[in-house]
Amino acid sequence: MPDTTSTGYQGVANSAYEPRVPIEVPAVFAWPPRPVAALAWTARLILYPWVLLYLVLSVVIWRWLLPSEATMATLQTGWIAGIWFRNLVLVGVIVGGLHWRLYVRRAQGDDFKFNSRWPTTGAKFTFGSQTRDNVFWTMTSGVAFLSAYEVLTHWAYASGLVGRPDWASNPVVVLLMATLGVVFVSTTHFWANHRLIHCVPLYRRVHALHHRNPNPTPWTGISMHPLEHLVYFSGFLVFWVLPVHPLVILMFVMYDGPGPAPSHSGFARVRIGRWEVPAGDLFHQLHHRYFEVNYGNTQMPIDQWTGTWHDGTKATHERLKGRRRSDQEA
Repeated sequence: MPDTTSTGYQGVANSAYEPRVPIEVPAVFAWPPRPVAALAWTARLILYPWVLLYLVLSVVIWRWLLPSEATMATLQTGWIAGIWFRNLVLVGVIVGGLHWRLYVRRAQGDDFKFNSRWPTTGAKFTFGSQTRDNVFWTMTSGVAFLSAYEVLTHWAYASGLVGRPDWASNPVVVLLMATLGVVFVSTTHFWANHRLIHCVPLYRRVHALHHRNPNPTPWTGISMHPLEHLVYFSGFLVFWVLPVHPLVILMFVMYDGPGPAPSHSGFARVRIGRWEVPAGDLFHQLHHRYFEVNYGNTQMPIDQWTGTWHDGTKATHERLKGRRRSDQEA
């Protein structure tokens, strides 16, 4: 039987909620192959509530709010400011809405909360508050870099710098790229840049700002040092060599912008009326607790392949601690 104890080694402090462990590698990567389970996993990923929300918002923006390609063919203040303001509103509403419900209103108390502690204060935070610190870095540097990369990517296509072949607008291709493609591109890129900034010099000077938050909240998602934002949002550059429809670019905006808020929410589920919507990610919660595990996301199990996958069980935690001690002694 898997170890489902929900104590300190899982990053859960004095919480009555017991996350289900072990965290399993997606069936699509199983060996020997499990085709039925793999198809079920893929369908769940596409139908995941947050992915569907981002897809709907992306369609709305593409159809009614995105400037024309003729407008975006030249870099002008008007449409650039419009995209920045739209992203400011999107992040503010989605991230701020989650924070308000879970941490201001406390609509569900500590039900499904990984850690019983609430946002804290202290000198290590900008303005002396975890919440104000996270809001500041998210809404200033975070939204600015997100918008800059989006603007430059739209401009690259509209100006003809990057070609968009006809097949890139095929409805099936668009749907697959906007869901599975965005998820796998984002998660692979995230592992690579996240692993890089955990190198000691970059960690101390850059990534430590994000790790001020061992007990993350929705605002923690993209609360980062500007240099980390520069690297984190560089995943947009994939679409400079891999032609995609504008909808895919907008979906990437959603997934890498407000997208990390649910996984950093600190709650496994958000209760809305009679519905319980999946939210927080124990996998990444463990990273904020232990730093040297779970550099990526579960959708692309690179941590499993590189030996840093923490599945939430005590046995895995002891094994990883033993390996760390061996590395230090060496």
